Amino acid sequence: MRRWLSIGLALIAAVLFASAVRFFVVTPERIDRGQNKVQRVAVDITPAAQALQATLDLADMHADSLLWKRNLIARSDRGHIDLPRLIEGRYALQVFSSVTKSPKGQNYDANAGDTDTITNLAIIDLQPPRTWFSLLQRSLWHAEKLHSFADKSAGRLRVITTAADIDRLLADRKNGMTVVGGMLSIEGLHDLEGNIDNLDVLYAAGFRMAGLAHFFDNDIAGSMHGVAKGGLTPLGRQVVQRMEAMGMIVDLAHASHAAVADVLAMASRPVVSSHGGVQATCKVNRNLTDDEVRGVARTGGVVGIGFWQGAVCSLDPNNVARAIAHVRDLVGIDHVGLGSDFDGSTTTGFDASGVAVVTQALMSSGFSEDDIRKVMGGNVLRVLRAGIAPKG
Repeated sequence: MRRWLSIGLALIAAVLFASAVRFFVVTPERIDRGQNKVQRVAVDITPAAQALQATLDLADMHADSLLWKRNLIARSDRGHIDLPRLIEGRYALQVFSSVTKSPKGQNYDANAGDTDTITNLAIIDLQPPRTWFSLLQRSLWHAEKLHSFADKSAGRLRVITTAADIDRLLADRKNGMTVVGGMLSIEGLHDLEGNIDNLDVLYAAGFRMAGLAHFFDNDIAGSMHGVAKGGLTPLGRQVVQRMEAMGMIVDLAHASHAAVADVLAMASRPVVSSHGGVQATCKVNRNLTDDEVRGVARTGGVVGIGFWQGAVCSLDPNNVARAIAHVRDLVGIDHVGLGSDFDGSTTTGFDASGVAVVTQALMSSGFSEDDIRKVMGGNVLRVLRAGIAPKG
């Protein structure tokens, strides 16, 4: 009897173990696949657009790929980004954001900051326990992931932290090297955990850009999707000043109108809106007004246009071109670029390997080759290069 009981318990333990393994392997992939979708948009790419695309150095200011349990070195059949797809898309530089907190029932209108879905994701992904209940540690884990991917990439991915890194990256690409730069950003400075000195910790980990708020108000700034939607807090003003001094670019994406106005009034260096759209072509509250676009341009910064419904009100790349054309007509071609929000729990009409459809849309809209080069990467690379240099 004891023998059969032991066998039964062993079988139960084996089944439970197999179920646990399956859960922790399959569930993260299922979540990633369900959150980051591609609904292919059919676009005929002309030989002229293909030829131009093959010569571009693309730069994109926002992707959330580090949030997911995905090997970014290997080609994947889920999500929007991995190194092979970036190479195929002619990317020179991709900014990878660290998302550390996301409220339950997240929406564009109003979210409180007292709930979080990323805690569950951190546990399901079997991330280090230090990340389960610390927003700062989540960002540091994301940085470790990018550095690890770079170390394992055989030189095809390198982490960018200085202007000299950008210069070297572009020179190596010009000389025929297959290499993509990755820069670290933060989506909401709640990961400071109320301590401004944690900016130094994040900077040391490689972060060179940061959005002030994400989908909820925090102790730095109000969010466009928060409850109060206030401006910069006293701590937030100190943070902006410290960021400008150290060479960490201020990102206005998701910030409330009041916070955007406060930053633009005090900015002494270029600021960006890394990903989104413009209300003139897509009247969604997270998108910038014309006055805000003008304010970004006055700092010498750049507005990144996204590829998803909330940014351009369509998955059609022609709507991306339409938003870009509006910014160009409003403030000039030097102040607009790409901010895809790939892998940001978004559905897009193409992934990183298919970004030539944007080149085609710009060409079909009458943009010159020189202007397409600026939009697809030149403007972003210029602003990043200037912005990550410590203040002299």
